[in-house]
Amino acid sequence: MIYSPHGRDLLTLLERRFEQLHPEVDVRWLDMGSQEVYDRLRSERANPQADVWFGGPAAIFARGARDSLLAPFRPSWAGAIDAHGRAPGDVYFAAYETPAVIVYAEQAVPPDRAPQDWDDLLLPRWKGQVLIRDPLASGTMRAVWGMIIERGLKQTGDTATGFQWLRRLDGQTKEYVLNGPLLDQKIVRQEGLVTIWDLPDILLNRRDGLPLGYRFPRSGTPVIEDAIGVVRNARHRAVAEAFVEYVGSVAAQLLATREAYRLPARLDLVADSLPAWARAVRREMKAADVDWDLLAAHEADWMRYWDRNVRGRSR
Repeated sequence: MIYSPHGRDLLTLLERRFEQLHPEVDVRWLDMGSQEVYDRLRSERANPQADVWFGGPAAIFARGARDSLLAPFRPSWAGAIDAHGRAPGDVYFAAYETPAVIVYAEQAVPPDRAPQDWDDLLLPRWKGQVLIRDPLASGTMRAVWGMIIERGLKQTGDTATGFQWLRRLDGQTKEYVLNGPLLDQKIVRQEGLVTIWDLPDILLNRRDGLPLGYRFPRSGTPVIEDAIGVVRNARHRAVAEAFVEYVGSVAAQLLATREAYRLPARLDLVADSLPAWARAVRREMKAADVDWDLLAAHEADWMRYWDRNVRGRSR
């Protein structure tokens, strides 16, 4: 049993390939937001129902590690990823890199009028046209909020600047949307014209014909270390370890990149083996300088403050 925010496309793909390699195994998964995975694992800590936690920012996994939700397991591919993508105690490892992008309704917004950077979302023409995935449930949005707050902290030594920026964005926001698929559909229907979301989801939707445009913010975007780990006291520990081993293998990394638009975390893959879209992202994307350890330490408090003091108070 896998708990994951990765969505049907990737989960079904890996389920089928892993079952081909292990015919005796029946892989099942539950798709939910990153924060929802953490909350569910925490509530089930005394009697775990999941075997693998697959997907979500390392900052949320770090909280799970502090809460003893994960078991040590070091896959053979651990040395092929960046040192920061390996957790202390070997309880989780980065499997993919997931950037956030600014998204717009392609049929209503010409590319040269689309927001080019974060501050462009605050321009008067986007008032009431911004849709945001509910940040409390979304690891992607928590990463973006954390980047904004940390950016202000670096500039002024205080979190007030970042929260003021988020208040201004709240004043632009029409709705906080329940989940990613609903967010995409609302943008396509032009219930809002711009949003922030993760690149793999947008590329999958574009492949399926949805008219969604996107931009990498000029000043830099948070690139999430999308992690995986074995659940502590998993009922099927050996198979869970085998699945983690598989996800980071060269074959599975390339499969996810070619079929589900995932940027591999492995550093040892030959560039020519990656599809054109992945090579283009590596060239075009500017990664923001984010202190992920700081976010892991303060994210929960920052999100509580945002929810109580910012959300819905600026319109």
